[in-house]
Amino acid sequence: MKKAILYGASGLVGSYILENLLNDAHYEQIIIVVRKDLNMQHPKLKTLIGDFHSLANVVKGIYTDEIFIALGTTQKKTPDKKEYYQIDHDYPVLAAKLAKENGAESVFLVSAIGANANSSVFYVKMKGETEQDIISLNFDHTYIFRPSMILGNRKEKRNLEKVLIAIFKVINPLFIGKSSKYKGIEAKSIAQSMVKAANKLKENIKILEWEEMTALLK
Repeated sequence: MKKAILYGASGLVGSYILENLLNDAHYEQIIIVVRKDLNMQHPKLKTLIGDFHSLANVVKGIYTDEIFIALGTTQKKTPDKKEYYQIDHDYPVLAAKLAKENGAESVFLVSAIGANANSSVFYVKMKGETEQDIISLNFDHTYIFRPSMILGNRKEKRNLEKVLIAIFKVINPLFIGKSSKYKGIEAKSIAQSMVKAANKLKENIKILEWEEMTALLK
């Protein structure tokens, strides 16, 4: 029986990861780190209240086998690039570092298609640097999930995203062969693939795009 810690449980993908972990018999305890209580009750669930600045104290002595990271913001929500970088890069890297110090052997990260630390595009570069810095922590298993458009209903309004999701649902079949990685994917499918991957670990470092994620669901 495993213990896992999850960051980003209040988000679209994170909420599905939490649901999958709580319903999975391989796990005896799921710890979530959130800024405010989600008011959820479950025999397996332990909730820790914290943020980037308080994290080291909040997770001190919290042993887990695995860490799941689904943290992220948007430019609209966080226009300040320094703050954006802290949420999408610094926080995931710190969370992973502390989890490893507390015994975690595997990390599962939600990243983004095209992530590249050498890119001149801020978002793509930031995601690439996050991947790079988490890989450098040398977990036994580092699994990076790179969705393109994430499909699903968010709690907050994102009008442009709603339009893009509608477009992706129409054009998805056009992405074939090597371009299949650009297909939109449901948030719940990303979450399911992450938990399924965690239960059959093989590679030391694995990058999963649309094809690899959907293969896990068959």
